[in-house]
Amino acid sequence: MAIDIGIDLGTASTLVNIRGKGVVIKEPSMVAYDRDANKAKAFGEEARLILGRMPGNIISITPLKYGVISDYSVAEQMIQYFMQKALGRRTLQKPRVTISVPVGSTEVERKAVEEAAYSAGAREVYIIEEPIAAAIGTGIDITKPFGNLIVNIGAGVTDIAIISLRGTIASKSLKVGGNDMDEVIRRYIMQTHDMIVGEKSAEDIKIQIGSAFPLIEEEEMEVYGRDIVSGLPKTVSITSKEVERLLAGICEQIVEGILTVIEKAPPELSADILERGIVLTGGGALLRGMEELIEERMGIHTLTAEDPTLVVAKGTGGYISILNERKDG
Repeated sequence: MAIDIGIDLGTASTLVNIRGKGVVIKEPSMVAYDRDANKAKAFGEEARLILGRMPGNIISITPLKYGVISDYSVAEQMIQYFMQKALGRRTLQKPRVTISVPVGSTEVERKAVEEAAYSAGAREVYIIEEPIAAAIGTGIDITKPFGNLIVNIGAGVTDIAIISLRGTIASKSLKVGGNDMDEVIRRYIMQTHDMIVGEKSAEDIKIQIGSAFPLIEEEEMEVYGRDIVSGLPKTVSITSKEVERLLAGICEQIVEGILTVIEKAPPELSADILERGIVLTGGGALLRGMEELIEERMGIHTLTAEDPTLVVAKGTGGYISILNERKDG
């Protein structure tokens, strides 16, 4: 039996799905690179752990930007690493690989992903748009003639698409996501409190007290960082209302993007969406209040998929089966 691998190649994380086993890898899309030796030192979680604990010649490289390859050579090595780790080095059989890409990817960008996978050892490579993979991963039957609106909020890209009959009817890709939310929090703390916090701390603030919609009760969080002037450790308090205000601009871009895609849809599919609702996927879907914000603005029932961070990887793993069904049909 052929080995089928699905790869959710994300800006922040890479997930690998093996048919019959499910998601077997979820690690940072990160490479620790030795500038002196001009070669990769570590990948994924191992790279994350050693960075900052190694000499200054070891730097962090994220070979994807906004969901597409920005450093081809390093991306190829990273894909190869994840494929070998998922399969184990004992297998001699080359796998069939499905890789997800943002809905707005150009042919050049898609070709770069495809060639990187072939160079990493794939026998066959299939490219799938992230919203279609997300729909498959949530259990939606994309072969039916019904309109389904998927909003996949990733770290670097938010993909919005109406899907019907295995294809994308209308779509929009926004170069905003969870990383941008973290960055506006970091900048705010630096400008307002003269304190530097790391990316992980900013993400923790977003997760713990962040919201896209007003909370019933205001929350507060102690944040630890380094004073810009003295360089000494420092602590400040941040409220949920502050974070909500910081994230409002990014959330508004997502809402406007959804509206734009709905306006592009044929009337029949718009009626389907009104009946079937909007499905949120990706890590950004976990931001509290996102469902409520979209529902209030659109007047359409909105729900978040179960395990939203895994659905794209699950969908890439099931894509070849759907292609085979099409051939058999």
